[in-house]
Amino acid sequence: MDYNKLSELLYPNVKHDMQYYLSKYPNRNLPDGAEVTRLGPSPTGYLHIGHLYSAMISRITATKTNGVFYLRLEDTDQKRFIPGAADIAYNMLCYYGVTPDEGYRGENLPQIGEYGDYVQSHRTEIYQTFAKELVKKGRAFPCFCEKSESKDDILERREKELENSDTITEHDEHCRNLTYEQIEANIKAGKPWALKLLSTGNPEKQHEFVDLIKGKRVIRENARDVVLVKSNGIPPYALAHVVDDTLMHTTIVVRGEEWYPSVSSHIEIFNALGLKPPKYAHTPVISKLDGENKRKLSKRKDPEADVRYYIETGYPIQSVKEYVLNLLNSDFEQWRNKNPLADISEFDFSIKKIGSNNPMFDFDKLNNISKNVICRWPAERVFAEINTWAEKYDPKYANLLQNNRETMLKMLNIDRGGDRPRKDIYAWSMVKELYSYLFEDFNAPQIADNIKKPEAKEFLVEYIKKYDEKLDKQAWFEQIKQIALAHNFADNKEYKLNPSAYAGSIADACNLVRVAVTGKTTTPDLCSIMQLLGKQKVANRINNLIKTLQ
Repeated sequence: MDYNKLSELLYPNVKHDMQYYLSKYPNRNLPDGAEVTRLGPSPTGYLHIGHLYSAMISRITATKTNGVFYLRLEDTDQKRFIPGAADIAYNMLCYYGVTPDEGYRGENLPQIGEYGDYVQSHRTEIYQTFAKELVKKGRAFPCFCEKSESKDDILERREKELENSDTITEHDEHCRNLTYEQIEANIKAGKPWALKLLSTGNPEKQHEFVDLIKGKRVIRENARDVVLVKSNGIPPYALAHVVDDTLMHTTIVVRGEEWYPSVSSHIEIFNALGLKPPKYAHTPVISKLDGENKRKLSKRKDPEADVRYYIETGYPIQSVKEYVLNLLNSDFEQWRNKNPLADISEFDFSIKKIGSNNPMFDFDKLNNISKNVICRWPAERVFAEINTWAEKYDPKYANLLQNNRETMLKMLNIDRGGDRPRKDIYAWSMVKELYSYLFEDFNAPQIADNIKKPEAKEFLVEYIKKYDEKLDKQAWFEQIKQIALAHNFADNKEYKLNPSAYAGSIADACNLVRVAVTGKTTTPDLCSIMQLLGKQKVANRINNLIKTLQ
C-alpha cells in the first residue's frame, strides 16, 4: 500500500508535518536534572483525592529539582464533560498549595507558559499531524467499526484487567487488512472511522520496563491495535499524551497503577513516531475497606473521594497534605514526630520511597494527624480558622463566635502549648458541638441509672455548697477528693475512672461534676472550664442533675 497516498486521503487538510511542531516547541531551558511533571485531569466531575495525591508527587518533584509542574486539561471526552469541573480542579490545586507553574488556570483566565495550548480539545490539528505521520510510516490504519474508547472507558476496562491479570490479549482487527480502494470507498460512502495503531508487537515476547515506583518490571510487548483517533477526529489518551508529553517536554508522568497495563501500547506509539518516552511512575491506588473487601476509593460511593469534602468538613489544609504525605512516604510520620514544628517542605520526600501496596484510606489516621497539626497552633489562629470556616458554612455560629470572641479564645487557650497540648479538635465543623456547653444550656444529663451509689447526690449537694471558683487546679481537685471521701462517694484507695457506672471513685466524682457542668464525659481541663462558665452557671447545672437523682 502507498502509505503517503493513504495519509493524504485520511488527512487532506493537515498543513504541517511532525517536525514543524517539534521545532516550534524546543527543549526547555532548565538546569541539569530538572524534572518536568504535570497533572492531566479530565473535567468530568470533582477533583479526586487521588489527583491531589498524584499532584503532590509531581509538585514536590518539580520543586526539588528546580523543574516545572504544569496543569493540562485532558478534555477530549466531551460526552462526559461537566461545565465548571476544570476550574474546580485548578482552584483546588491552588487551595491546597499545589499550584502549577504553568498551564490551564481557569476558563476566564489566560494560560501561563510557552508550551500550550494546555487544553487538549484545542490541539486537534497537532494530534492529526502526528496521526498522519503514523499513517505515512505504515503504523496506523482507519477502522470503520462502530465503537472507540474514551479515557474513562479505558480506565474502567484497565481496572478490571488489573484485578484479574496483567495479560494483554491480541484483538482481531479485520479493518487492518483493508485495501486502499476499500478504504477510499468507505470514506466516499460517508462511513465514520477511527484511526488505530497497527501494532507490530508479539505478545509472546517480553521486555524490561523500569518504573520509578515499582522498579524493574517485565512486561509483554503490546499486541493491541489501540485507538489513536476517535471517529470525531479527537484522540483518546493513548495518542494525546504521547504528543503532549513530547511537545511539552514532560520528563516524569505520574499516574495511577490502573494505567500500567497500557504501558506497552504507549511505548509502542512513542517508538513508532521515533520519540523518546518519559519516565513513568505508576502510583498505588488509594483504597478502603468495604466490609471485608478492599476496593478503590470511589467517586460514586465515597464523599471523601472529593477534595472539597475536607474543606466543607473543616479539615485544615496542612492536615490533608500531611495525611497524603503519610500515604506516600511511610517515614513521614517518624520524621514529623522528630520535627513537630518543621515545615513539611523540609521533609525529604522521594518517589522511590512510595510503597507498592495500595494505601488504605483511614479517617482515624487523618483525624489524629489533624489533631496534632491543630494542637501546635496558638488559640488566635485556631479561632480565626474556625470563624473563617463558619462564615461560609454556618453563618449563625460565626455570628455567635464573633459576639463571644474572648470567651472562645479563653476556651481554646485551656491546655494549649507545652509538651502535652490538648488534642480534641480535628475539624472546624466539630467545634460547635464539642463546646456547645459554652453558649447553650442543656437538660440535666440522664445518667441517674448509671450512678450506683446513693451517696452521689449527697456528694453533689455538698460540693456545690463549697465550690469556690477562685481555687487553683490542685486545690480544686483536693476539694472534690475530700468531699467525695467525706460523704462515702469514693473509696480512698480507688482512683480508677468507671464512666459507665459511676460506682464511686475520686475520678468518678470528677467525671460526675464534668457531666453535670458540660454534658460531656471528656473535656479539656474541667477546673478551667468551670471558671470560664462562672459560678452561677456551674451551680445551676449541677442543681439540675441533683434533681434527677433519687
